Amino acid sequence: MLWQHLQQQTVELGWEIYGPVLIFVGLVALAVPVWAAIGAAAIAMLMISGALPLSLVGESLFHGIDHFALTAVPLFILTGDVLVRTGLSRKFLDVAEAMTCWAKGGFGSATVLVCGMFSAISGSDAAGAAAVGRMTIDRLVESGYPRPYACALVAAGACTGILIPPSIAYIIIGLVLGISASTLFLAALIPGLAILVSILVTNIVMNRIYAYEGGGLMTFSEWLANIGSALKSGWYAFIVPGIIFYGIFSGRLTPTEAGAVAVVVTIGMGFILGTLKLSDFPAMLVSSAKVNGVIVPIIAFSLPLAQALAILGVPQGFVYSVTTLTNDPMLLILLMIGILIAAGCVMETTPNIVILAPILKPLADNIGMNEIQFCIMMITALGVGFITPPLGLNLFVVSGLTGESILKIAARAVPFVLFMLGVTLLIAYVPAISTSLLPEIYK
Repeated sequence: MLWQHLQQQTVELGWEIYGPVLIFVGLVALAVPVWAAIGAAAIAMLMISGALPLSLVGESLFHGIDHFALTAVPLFILTGDVLVRTGLSRKFLDVAEAMTCWAKGGFGSATVLVCGMFSAISGSDAAGAAAVGRMTIDRLVESGYPRPYACALVAAGACTGILIPPSIAYIIIGLVLGISASTLFLAALIPGLAILVSILVTNIVMNRIYAYEGGGLMTFSEWLANIGSALKSGWYAFIVPGIIFYGIFSGRLTPTEAGAVAVVVTIGMGFILGTLKLSDFPAMLVSSAKVNGVIVPIIAFSLPLAQALAILGVPQGFVYSVTTLTNDPMLLILLMIGILIAAGCVMETTPNIVILAPILKPLADNIGMNEIQFCIMMITALGVGFITPPLGLNLFVVSGLTGESILKIAARAVPFVLFMLGVTLLIAYVPAISTSLLPEIYK
């Protein structure tokens, strides 16, 4: 039914829409890089429709990435790489393990916590899955967890990479929709922590059912002593997230400035501790550049595509087509969440944001959804898609890391998807979860 309505609205456009869509799908199916597929689709749409002169494409590409806020993206990615190479990320794990060692499923909960800690610095889910997976999956198996479940746990925890601020995803959606990244970071704090808690609760419940891992018997004073010992030996690792959080949320630093300070401090700590050498820099910079080399071209090529879609009235046509079916906000929100989760399964965050945000935002406006709440809902739903069987991207990351069957990991990921989906629905239907920390002007 929905597809028929969409066809009725776009039939007059014909190949102006269908041609570029087929080009994009075909190139992605052929494993062409997403940025190249988006670029080819954008140029095809411009050539067929004449919505924007091709002579302006170069200028449009430049302006698409000529934003100070985007500088934060490579800085946060580089900070995450430095943390791993200096061994500071292992200090996070030691503290997280000390905090949860008394509980049933303690090391599993520690794994989730360290995913959240790493996410609060790197802002990337794939980087978190790889870094934390290397540290924890073998130990999870030794603690009694089946390997497929251990992989699913890390994949779920790594979803917080785009959900807990500072997040690259919120920088990009803020850029696309013209919203301050600092405002989105503040709004995402409670939702991001809620998702983290849902993953922790899921692991505790699964441990209650299957008794994967027991908990240590200790008194309260012994537990505090463990935490104190872990903090004493690794307190300095928390300087970096402390700088980022205090700088951004106090308003003293922009996200870009906080990322720059974090890079300098992390590198300085690596030299002081003797865990970082000048010879480490080439590999470290190349690793960060590869990630940036995927993100930035997508943003650049998506701008002319978004402009062409806007000129052709595609977002407005989509809103009209959907609202002719139903005006019920509850159902429309479910539709948006379904689209976002499906998109999160098959594509990374950046292309999903730059393609879908301008299309779905008018629909959210039409039902009166707060724009900040829409952004939080969108990023959270995309995060759920990263572990939604059978195509969740994080599932493939941990499968490639461990060699474990993707289908086995996907089956173990189902409980995490259900709990996270529950939180996503709360975020979508309860605006206060996203806006309670914001000034009155944003509510």
